[in-house]
Amino acid sequence: MITLLKRAFDFASRNALVSNGNTYTYGMLTHTSQSVASNLLGDRTDLHEARVAFLVPPSFEYTAVQWGIWGAGGIAVPLCVLHPLPSIQYVLKDTQAETVIAHSDFFDFLRPLEREIGISLVPLEKALTKNTAVLPDVAMDRRAMILYTSGTTSKPKGVVTTHANIEAQITTLVNAWEWEQDDYILNILPLHHVHGIINVMSCALWSGACCEFLPKFDAEKVWSVIASGRLTLFMAVPTIYYKLISFWEIASPEEQQRLSEAASKLRLMVSGSAALPVPVLEKWRSITGQTLLERYGMTEIGMGLSNSYREERRPGHVGLPLPGVEMRLVDTDNNPVGENQPGEFQIKGPSVFKEYWQKEEATQKAFTKDGWFITGDIGMLNDGLYKILGRDSVDIIKSGGYKISALEIEDVLRKHPSVNDCAVVGIPDEEWGETVSACLVSDAESIDFEKLSNWLKEHLPTYKIPRNYILRKELPRNVLGKVTKNDLKKFF
Repeated sequence: MITLLKRAFDFASRNALVSNGNTYTYGMLTHTSQSVASNLLGDRTDLHEARVAFLVPPSFEYTAVQWGIWGAGGIAVPLCVLHPLPSIQYVLKDTQAETVIAHSDFFDFLRPLEREIGISLVPLEKALTKNTAVLPDVAMDRRAMILYTSGTTSKPKGVVTTHANIEAQITTLVNAWEWEQDDYILNILPLHHVHGIINVMSCALWSGACCEFLPKFDAEKVWSVIASGRLTLFMAVPTIYYKLISFWEIASPEEQQRLSEAASKLRLMVSGSAALPVPVLEKWRSITGQTLLERYGMTEIGMGLSNSYREERRPGHVGLPLPGVEMRLVDTDNNPVGENQPGEFQIKGPSVFKEYWQKEEATQKAFTKDGWFITGDIGMLNDGLYKILGRDSVDIIKSGGYKISALEIEDVLRKHPSVNDCAVVGIPDEEWGETVSACLVSDAESIDFEKLSNWLKEHLPTYKIPRNYILRKELPRNVLGKVTKNDLKKFF
């Protein structure tokens, strides 16, 4: 039995999950997951890494199904409850999953795939039916989970992690962020992504802490939970903090004070999955007293770097490598770069994924000859802490011989009083290679772009000033709130 499940027996009487108005103990979780495992096994003694997909909203049942798949020796393939059918079909065909456990809300939605690609649909209620069987001994080097990347440059790839990878990802954060049994966290993040699965749910369950699910984000409900006083930690993406700030700003002064005091009592608040705009960090700090802890991670590595839990958390920076994580910053020839010099982050360590599912060539290209994972993210060491400049393929704009960080320009633009939010991209240009182009979100009906450019020249060198602007009501985003810049480019 894998360590995460073993540890749960030690916490049997403690509350593990709060879901749909019900509270579930660790004992209830282990018993239910054992039933799921037994039902999946049937007449078999071991699933031997068979892929089992499941489409279940964030809940106690989601966790029991995931643990049950692991307990039976299978590979868990979480599906996104917000994805359209073609995206689901792609994952099922790519993983060659024969079984899909489905919540009743999604059974009819998935029914066409039963005929089209020959999957076996299993109702969630059937998977949860009480059952007992002898479960296999699952080695730590076995494949445990396949999560799919966002596919910004090609079709999504299945990132395969072993049980040992997952344990390393969990224990690194438990130690760095000092998780304890008495911690209580709210999970409002999608559970087909490492942020929600590992950073929130699995770290809590490893520690004997309690995780409460809120399947759908609602700013009023989140503030209500914060105001209840039961949370000790909170983790979210920048878009959620932006929405929580917006809700706070329209509250009465008395309500603002009540919410601010409640938020100030949490021991840790974390932001990740997308770059945190400095103005959002500063505004959150001004209303709650909390300096959000920023960290850097990927589906392929779990978390790689983090600002300190106890020491300095510098806005716009992602801190230092986490314990057990080896990191280097290199140029295009894999030579180390010096301080204040841009380079690519490369990562080694036990948390790094095993492979891209059935994509041997892509896996080989993802690593250097001496075993470093090539992240594709560009950053620099700035006065002792690392800073992300952007993703080489999306956030680094190559214009007129310069390499320009889109994130740097975005941070400046958000300081303009007329700009609520923005995204900067490079648009192909015959003369310049790419031209810096900005999409702005504003309450104003129009913005004088010439005046805006003149204002920017007070803060940025001329070659970083956008040459193209568009004004929109919102930015295109994926389910984690990350701006999908390749979609955005089509609007120019």
